[in-house]
Amino acid sequence: MKKFKYNYLLLPFFLIVGYFLLLYSMPKYSGQYLFMVILILADFYLWSSVKKQVFNYRHWLRILIIFVYWLSLILLIILIVGSALIPVIHWNDALRTYMVGTILIFYTAKILPITFLILADIVRVIQKLFLIGKKVEREQINQKTEDDGITRSKFLQYAGFVTGGLILGTMFTGMLKWAYEFRIIKQKIAFSKLPSDLSGFKIVQISDIHLGSWASKKPLQRAVDMINELDPDIILFTGDLVNYATNEAIGYEDILSQLHAKNGVYAVLGNHDYGNYVSWPSDKAKQKNMTQLYEFFDNVGWKLLNNQNELIDTATGQLAIIGVENWGANPRFPKYGDLDKAILGTENADVKILMTHDPSHWDKVVMPGNYDIDLALSGHTHGFQFGIETKEIKWSPAKLMYKHWAGLYEDENKTGKYIYVNRGLGSIGYPGRIGMLPEITLIELEKA
Repeated sequence: MKKFKYNYLLLPFFLIVGYFLLLYSMPKYSGQYLFMVILILADFYLWSSVKKQVFNYRHWLRILIIFVYWLSLILLIILIVGSALIPVIHWNDALRTYMVGTILIFYTAKILPITFLILADIVRVIQKLFLIGKKVEREQINQKTEDDGITRSKFLQYAGFVTGGLILGTMFTGMLKWAYEFRIIKQKIAFSKLPSDLSGFKIVQISDIHLGSWASKKPLQRAVDMINELDPDIILFTGDLVNYATNEAIGYEDILSQLHAKNGVYAVLGNHDYGNYVSWPSDKAKQKNMTQLYEFFDNVGWKLLNNQNELIDTATGQLAIIGVENWGANPRFPKYGDLDKAILGTENADVKILMTHDPSHWDKVVMPGNYDIDLALSGHTHGFQFGIETKEIKWSPAKLMYKHWAGLYEDENKTGKYIYVNRGLGSIGYPGRIGMLPEITLIELEKA
């Protein structure tokens, strides 16, 4: 009895300690702690069913299954405690990427088995409620079940294990293979105001590189080569170069500096670029991180447009490239974008293209404010890195969170204004892709 009380008190103690460790090491993620606790408790609930089968196996197989089953929880504990001891920004990128990826994959794969197990328990409870006091009938049903085969509850359990295994295999494939299957999407957009000598002007848009999630330089080199082969007139990067801090970008200068276009490479900042997702020892350290980021863009030859613009003059007119800092409608994301400041000096431009990381900026500011913007280019959503895209179907969970989440959209009032949302080149959180491949966008401007 004393042992039971001791364990009963020990569990909430560890949960409280875990919360404060997460709050210290990764404060931006502390709000998700309750969900993590529920998932861990569900993990123990699922184990109560799995262990009945496991302990019938051979000793070595039993140990292996136990280790694999609890690997996600072990890695989660290492991640939280390790981040408190050594800030996550100083971890090896590949180690951190695959650790987080493995945690997400295993817990996602367990969700369906847990759901099916809950349903199975509900079925058993209902059966017992109906058979209370009916011993003869209960024995007859049990005998019938043994003669006919598997019970409903057992069927639900096995269905859960099978679907969980399929999810596990699919997500590992998405992490190890599909994350690097870059797709070039070509899009033509016509404007009546476009100067005639800019017809056929080629824009390559890339977004959300998230260098902290790349385990190897080879895939990024391949993506850069693919972009250069398109021979673009201009390259526009719409934010989120890193995950947490600028040091993730160090070592990639030689690859990213290879990007070239006739009219240069331009960039804006995304919500991850400000270093808001880690706990800095001081404001000075955080500012140093931003200074290093600005220096990185200079070193690779990308011009950063922080609420600024660049004018491209031709013999017949003018094209404006406008860039704003991150502005997101969600309270979790910074609102540094100043469009009024960014458009100063673009009044005489024939066509204005806006680079804004978060597409909600177009929904909440650009269109309601009736700004003279012909085309907005955004990223941020990643298309949720998961979805279905065919000729008939285009769906992703991102659709539930963003009105414009992937591809080209025209203003609903048919004013001839557009927004294009890039699906991202890299990944964040789950370092993989399922049905929503990494994207390189080629936009060709046409004279309407």
